[in-house]
Amino acid sequence: MTIQIFNNHKTNTLWLTTLSILLLMSTTFTIALAQGSEKENYPAHIKLALNAYSFNDMLTGNRQKDNKPTLTLPELLDWCATQNIEAVDLTGYYFPGYPGVPTDEYIYELKRKAFKLGIDISGTGIKNNFASPDPAVRAADVKRAKEWIIVASKLGAPVLRLFAGEIPKGYENKWDEVAGWMIDCYKECAAFGAQHGVIIGIQNHGDMLQTADQCIKVVKAVNSKWAGLILDTGNFKVKDPYVDIEAVIPYTVNWQVKESVFGIGSDVATDVPRLMKILKKSGYRGYIPIETLYVKNKPYDPYGLVPALLHELKVAQDSEFK
Repeated sequence: MTIQIFNNHKTNTLWLTTLSILLLMSTTFTIALAQGSEKENYPAHIKLALNAYSFNDMLTGNRQKDNKPTLTLPELLDWCATQNIEAVDLTGYYFPGYPGVPTDEYIYELKRKAFKLGIDISGTGIKNNFASPDPAVRAADVKRAKEWIIVASKLGAPVLRLFAGEIPKGYENKWDEVAGWMIDCYKECAAFGAQHGVIIGIQNHGDMLQTADQCIKVVKAVNSKWAGLILDTGNFKVKDPYVDIEAVIPYTVNWQVKESVFGIGSDVATDVPRLMKILKKSGYRGYIPIETLYVKNKPYDPYGLVPALLHELKVAQDSEFK
């Protein structure tokens, strides 16, 4: 019977035509799936997290007795576990020997400890100035960024946070020229990050990057899937920061949620329910680290402030995402 079917010219032709169509459909679907993998309209999904900078004084010894640190990164991880904090951004400043890179032994022990505690490492970051008029300064900071990209890769941190830099003296009205230097640096870092599986996070720090338009212009110019924004909610120097926050979310790879969107020391607290509505509407999926900050002449206790802000965000999250 099988021989008769395949010997029948019409049936054989129909069978081959059907097979060709099925193969074409399968190939087309596979290509479309691959091309659209980053464009799917998934609903928003967030993971609340902590930025280690909230404990800057304890980790550096600043304003501590005898100017000695009272906390280490492993101890911070232990504390996060007691608070059921799911992820932490382990800022590079607090690694032994910074700005030099830590030993592999230290990196891997910290990585292992975080894993055993069930805590994700959401990112890390360094200090840099890509807005310096001195090419040697920019080159040195690109070199340091590359060294810390390797650290981030070993640590399992998906994002390395980089700054832009302060507006250099004499260039107050030359934003595009300075931005060009920054963009070249970011491009080089992003290309290196791609080789090590680390995304470059460009933070709006109230310096060269003060508005959504400036942030978007830079990210578009860098033009790499290995670069995006670290959305610092407290550093848009505009009338209504929530408008700029919403505008940059499509370009965002990580966050720093501050106690006020109007900057350090402002008594106007972040409108957390409004922020959560913006997040849900945006479709953002990823970490939402918070960062509490010391304000001069005000008592500062991150052991109380961090859980309080995380709780406020969790209540708003549960309400908005229910």
